[in-house]
Amino acid sequence: MDLDERKIKILQAIVRNYMETGEPVGSRTISKYTDLNLSSATIRNEMADLEEMGYIVQPHTSAGRIPSDKGYRVYVDKMLEEKDKEVAEMKEILLEKEDKIDTLLKQVAKVLAVNTNYATMISAPQYHRNKLKFIQLSRVDENHLLAVIVTEGNVIKNHMIDVDTILDDETMLKLNILLNTHMNGLSIEEINLAMIAAMKKAAGVHGEIVSNVIDAVAEAIHSDEDLEIYTSGANNILKYPELADNEHAGSLIHTFEEKEPLNALALTGLRETDNNIKVYIGEETPVEGLQDCSVVTATYELEEGMKGTIGIVGPKRMDYDKVVGTLKNMMNQLDTLYKKGN
Repeated sequence: MDLDERKIKILQAIVRNYMETGEPVGSRTISKYTDLNLSSATIRNEMADLEEMGYIVQPHTSAGRIPSDKGYRVYVDKMLEEKDKEVAEMKEILLEKEDKIDTLLKQVAKVLAVNTNYATMISAPQYHRNKLKFIQLSRVDENHLLAVIVTEGNVIKNHMIDVDTILDDETMLKLNILLNTHMNGLSIEEINLAMIAAMKKAAGVHGEIVSNVIDAVAEAIHSDEDLEIYTSGANNILKYPELADNEHAGSLIHTFEEKEPLNALALTGLRETDNNIKVYIGEETPVEGLQDCSVVTATYELEEGMKGTIGIVGPKRMDYDKVVGTLKNMMNQLDTLYKKGN
């Protein structure tokens, strides 16, 4: 006799009901499960089959049934299978969304390069305005503490801190209370100098530990080393004589091919508190390979906190009006496209 889909559903209903009540389960109770849509007679027959197959048993003092170990095993295996399926589906949705954004951003870089006749870059969105959820300081040995830093999204970062003296349990407790009382729920931008001074004063001789923890928190919140950057139109730069000689051209093309130097440009945009368009001229540019150029950047936001940077790179005599207008238009389109896509 096979354990078909109907028998599995009835067995699951028996297990769930027994787990909730601790009482043997009868056919009338199971018939009340609206998603089964079966008569009491049908359920009685199915329960008889399940008992014969060893998935449920009848206690001596009741007409109801309870799950056997074999029944529990089927229930647990089926539950795990369903959970695995849910996780797989979630991963698929996330990957689809990631692919969609990836394709969209590549297209944005290409369109901007064509429309402006300059080189363009765009960084994939990163979670910004990240806030601290919790800090836990613990002793590793006589000379080291471990700071476990938990930020929004339950991202966990570990940071080792050197100490000169052994800290007793009471001191460790006070430091943990001090750090969490002052900093929980704050972004790094909200942890100001006055607050740091107050915490260091309260920590007394252990003020240096507070400084080290704050540095670790800043590093954890601003861990943007793995920025994905898309570029387009690097060869457009070679159309301008002042940038087309061997020395300048080689440096510019290298910067766009390697992409890593563009991280500084992307991070500068992400750390701005406003989303205004910024113009960097020559030496003002935060990327060494682009300091013979002008760079115009804007920060886009796909949803609250999910930010990236768009940059347009050209000669210092670039058409600033056209570039700023094109960027503003693209920001509006990107916002509309993303919201429609969701």
